Amino acid sequence: MKPSQDKLSLFNWLIQKYQRKIYWHVRKMVVSHDDADDLTQEVFLKVWQGLDNFRGDSQLFTWIYRIATNECLNFLRNKRKMQFCEIEDFSEVFVSDNNRDVLISGDDIQLALQNAIMTLPDKQRLVFNMRYFDEMRYEEIARITGTSVGALKATYSIAVHKIENLLHVNQHKLHYAA
Repeated sequence: MKPSQDKLSLFNWLIQKYQRKIYWHVRKMVVSHDDADDLTQEVFLKVWQGLDNFRGDSQLFTWIYRIATNECLNFLRNKRKMQFCEIEDFSEVFVSDNNRDVLISGDDIQLALQNAIMTLPDKQRLVFNMRYFDEMRYEEIARITGTSVGALKATYSIAVHKIENLLHVNQHKLHYAA
């Protein structure tokens, strides 16, 4: 069955409008460019497959971000299972990948922030990224994640506290090493 021209036009518009945002949303979660690129393609494949069933209960943006978020969390869960490692060990893998990644600034403060973010559990990292970097409102994040605004505020607060503590500890380590 040949897709309608309207569906193709809508899909092309969605890719032009959201591909970059979705890529960076995914990239902040999985770190690796290759994984983020593959997942972004997978997200848009699912968008294409589900476009006829989109009921309009939410905005297209919210629906696409929800698909991307679920793909990220599933990918990370499956990667952990494949590597048979504990959560703490897995965050160390992300930090070492982060240190080798040429697209992340070599600036010490930026690198320390990125490394601290990588130590957060997946859902805390997701909420932190969406709120801090994407500057999304809690209500928007709630629609995407299916989580209450109150729970998101608590999650964000915990994530910020953990990051601040890690940055504070690293600052002291750098100070004493000098």
